[in-house]
Amino acid sequence: MDKHITYIGLDVHKDTIAVALAAGGRGEVCAHGQISNTPAALTRLSSKLSRNGSVLRFCYEAGPCGYGIQRQLAAAGHDYVVVAPSLIPRKPGTGSRRTGGTRSIWRGCIGLVR
Repeated sequence: MDKHITYIGLDVHKDTIAVALAAGGRGEVCAHGQISNTPAALTRLSSKLSRNGSVLRFCYEAGPCGYGIQRQLAAAGHDYVVVAPSLIPRKPGTGSRRTGGTRSIWRGCIGLVR
């Protein structure tokens, strides 16, 4: 029997992590919310999302705030992909998403899940 897969995009910052979700099979991408950037918060998120037996697959941009997350996801046995920011496809003319503001954070997070 195939397991249900949930794709999770993380936009990692010093104090917070923005979370976006997509169900397997090309489901709709939606913003899930923000959590604090702590190991306990990430553990709560992963246990909450895997309650229904879903396989979790994480994705986030490489950066200085992600080393601890990578170690924690690997230790928990989750699948994850760390993406170089320069390799994330963007539409021409959209520029850098590092302009600040809540909208750009969610746009970047949702873009990771897609």
